[in-house]
Amino acid sequence: MADRSFLDWPFFEARHRELSAALEEWCAGHLPVHHGDVDTACRDLVAALGSAGFLRHSGAAEDERLDVRSLCLIRETLARHDALADFAFAMQGLGMGAVSLFGTPGQREWLDKTRAGRAISAFALTEPDSGSDVANTATLAQRADGGWRLTGEKTYISNGGIADLYVVFARTGEAPGARGLSAFLMPADSPGLSVAERIEVIAPHPLARLKLDGVFLPDTALIGKAGEGFKLAMSVLDVFRPTVGAAALGMARRALDEALARVKSRRIQGQPLASLQMVQGHLADMALKIDAAALLVYRAAWTKDQGAPRITREAAMAKLYATESAQQVIDAALQLHGGDGVRKGCPVESLYRDIRALRIYEGASDVQRVVIARSVLE
Repeated sequence: MADRSFLDWPFFEARHRELSAALEEWCAGHLPVHHGDVDTACRDLVAALGSAGFLRHSGAAEDERLDVRSLCLIRETLARHDALADFAFAMQGLGMGAVSLFGTPGQREWLDKTRAGRAISAFALTEPDSGSDVANTATLAQRADGGWRLTGEKTYISNGGIADLYVVFARTGEAPGARGLSAFLMPADSPGLSVAERIEVIAPHPLARLKLDGVFLPDTALIGKAGEGFKLAMSVLDVFRPTVGAAALGMARRALDEALARVKSRRIQGQPLASLQMVQGHLADMALKIDAAALLVYRAAWTKDQGAPRITREAAMAKLYATESAQQVIDAALQLHGGDGVRKGCPVESLYRDIRALRIYEGASDVQRVVIARSVLE
């Protein structure tokens, strides 16, 4: 059983502890799921999480505010049990984050569906020539009668191919670079939108390259104001970057649990592996990294929940440290398993593949370093 003493930290309220306990009980009865058909698995997970009421935390109604501590607790718990379940939850939040923060009443009708698990959402920002460099976005949104026509490509889009709607970012040209971007709500059945390629990665989940060939979207599809897409995207990432750190934290906790079970049961020269000082040193480093990551993640979440307008520095620190340290913790856990650690189906083998993408998406680790450096140089 993973350490839960952190729930007594002053970052949390009684409702957070109740949420954690309820989700833990749900996970014990529903996870992990079979990953053979990831599209079906994700659809089923979204429906199940919606039916159980957990997806209501993924978005905020007009009179509500996203509770980032709840988002982080849910992602940490799900990731510890099943990385695909974490993915399914996370994309409902990230995909509709812009609508939670800036959406109109009409756009929030979609949010009601995603929070109930009746629709699947996606966040379409990355392009073939624009990953970390959002200002290089090339997809065009040109004025048309009563709306906009979008032309371009998006790639590495999570939930691509199974989403019911996409929040897509395109260049509307109000100013050069990042200041000329806007965000739109694009239903998956929009004429001109197609899935050009399904992308397979080391930890399978629905991922695709999308082609937009003159997709018409009405004026009501514009989220916020024209030309404010970059600011909108960064506001969404401010909220959700700490949750990426939380997912990494959940994976690291699972890795430590697996390592502890291994070194207590595996014997060498008549003694448990756990009796070796070098092994104890690895375990100490793993536990230290986990607690440090948890402090950074929940500091960022608490700060945002206290009403901070932006937590760019705190979010960058949480995501960078938690994802990088989780990679190290999982690697150490695999090493302690010896040959069994690389055997397909071993939990630490799965974790080793699951963790890698978290150091890239929603701002790669080196991008977070730049963000932190700029904040201390100001």
